[in-house]
Amino acid sequence: MNYFDPFSIFWFLLFFYLLISPQLSYRRLQAMRVRAMERLSRMRGSSVITLIHRQERIGLLGIPFYRFINIEDSEQVLRAIRMTPRDTPIDLILHTPGGLVLAATQIAKAIKDHPAKTTVIVPHYAMSGGTLIAIAADEIIMDPHAVLGPLDPQIMGYPAPSILKAVERKDVNEIDDQTLILADIAEKAIKQLRDFIVELLEDRMGRERAEEIAKILTEGRWTHDYPLTPEELKKMGFNVKTEVPKEVYDLMELYPQPMFQREVVEFVPRSEKMAKQ
Repeated sequence: MNYFDPFSIFWFLLFFYLLISPQLSYRRLQAMRVRAMERLSRMRGSSVITLIHRQERIGLLGIPFYRFINIEDSEQVLRAIRMTPRDTPIDLILHTPGGLVLAATQIAKAIKDHPAKTTVIVPHYAMSGGTLIAIAADEIIMDPHAVLGPLDPQIMGYPAPSILKAVERKDVNEIDDQTLILADIAEKAIKQLRDFIVELLEDRMGRERAEEIAKILTEGRWTHDYPLTPEELKKMGFNVKTEVPKEVYDLMELYPQPMFQREVVEFVPRSEKMAKQ
């Protein structure tokens, strides 16, 4: 006689739910993001593109995925820019710790070459390669407390300027071949990045000022995680504004941190009703 084992059915349904539920939640989040981007696009009359690297809580066990700017990102952003009409402004919402110089350079060049106005919006931070992309735009809109970062190249986990400085302080006969090779690569990396920054800024700032900014950003004046505030960027000559649209913050809420992670910061907004009680 054939019959269904209730316990087997229960465990099958539970497993199926655990398997499919995160994917359904992720698809629902994606749909909400699209609607939020469409609202922002209508409000600003622009094509809205996002490059947001936060930990995603997807997968069977909600395992976090750590993201950085990579070649796949550059392919997708370039495709989005290419599909944008030449007379349509672009708003790129940027939230990233950085990533591959090659990928960031491709995106920055595409932003620079778009004929209509380009704006990079930074609600929290855009470091390293993210900064390279930001300075390519006609305008940068940052939260008053958002930051960009220096552009000193990183070679094998070490800042290129620091490698050169270490080599300069020692007799060449006391330095191993690997370090000398790293120093050669570091010197080339700094020059290549400086030349590209000048290419991005020259028509807006003039050759001399562009070279000065390129040197400041790549010479190792600060540590790689040094926060460049809107005030500092304005002093350098960048077109920075601090009025981030509310819709951008609403969109950022749709990029959650991994599940099973205890909230470190919590708050209850104080309303007018609470104040009258």
